[in-house]
Amino acid sequence: MKTENFVAGEGLRLLVVINGHSRAGAARAEAALTELRSAGFDCQVLSAGSRDEVGPWIARHAPGAAGVVAVGGDGTANAAAPGAVAAGLPFGLIPAGTANDLARTLGIPVEPKAAARVIAQGGLRAIDLGEVNGRLYFNVASLGLSVDLARRLDRETKRKFGRFGYWIACARVLFGARPFRAVIAADGEIMRVKSLQIAVGNGRFYGGGLAVEHSAQIDDGCLDLYSLEFAHPWKLLAIAKDFLVGRHGLWREVRVRRAQKVEIRTRRRRAINADGEIIARTPATFLIRREALKVFTPVDAEEAASHAGRSRRERQFDHANEWSGVR
Repeated sequence: MKTENFVAGEGLRLLVVINGHSRAGAARAEAALTELRSAGFDCQVLSAGSRDEVGPWIARHAPGAAGVVAVGGDGTANAAAPGAVAAGLPFGLIPAGTANDLARTLGIPVEPKAAARVIAQGGLRAIDLGEVNGRLYFNVASLGLSVDLARRLDRETKRKFGRFGYWIACARVLFGARPFRAVIAADGEIMRVKSLQIAVGNGRFYGGGLAVEHSAQIDDGCLDLYSLEFAHPWKLLAIAKDFLVGRHGLWREVRVRRAQKVEIRTRRRRAINADGEIIARTPATFLIRREALKVFTPVDAEEAASHAGRSRRERQFDHANEWSGVR
């Protein structure tokens, strides 16, 4: 993990992107902006109605700016990241989404004033970004069940049920799930699969706290792939606990690989969901962009992320079990 310090000072300008569709995000933004301004930052704010306006806005206002800050969930962060990368600006996050998986991976507190203080303290960490067909992502890009889930998990479901909306939508998706055929090339190794879902992870967490792989880090220089090759979708319920700790690869029906480049082809074009948004379609090429972005994180970010990612259930589970063999 590479870290450095950013020195805050009077009048430094931050470009703050807020999810204009989120009432919770607006309230969190107000608290965070108050904290940032009290630390001496000049905050220039965009309340974005669509992701398409975010990149051009950052490009117009980037000269002389000190950083880009996203106030929202993983989708808002995903929309703002390309602009920060293109401008070479540090990136900050005020979590205000349903899942907040990027914040969990980076150890950023959910409370808005505490998250703003992380930015004011100036600790920077260089992280990797995933790329699929030229589009960047933080967490996981996938096709199959996750796309159906993203389509069912609309704003109304999120508003009414919050994080539990994921599990409600997931149950509906599993009921109608059907496997699809694909050809995967991972660093040149060719695999022909019949899968319910293929996922290619850059970070550690996705889907409201699931782990793509138990040892994955967002700066490890690797993509982590898994393919769910179950004959019956409901068997996924049996491995739900293993998904929480990133140990699902121990099941023989789950194919896993670690690679720098992954290519996926399907008989018909399939949508790809990344960080909760549909951003690409097959055929798809996935790459790792090493240390592509500097992110404001707690000074002890590695320890904070580890603590945030490990629930009491996981720690007890690890203590009580010795992982060996294939189930």
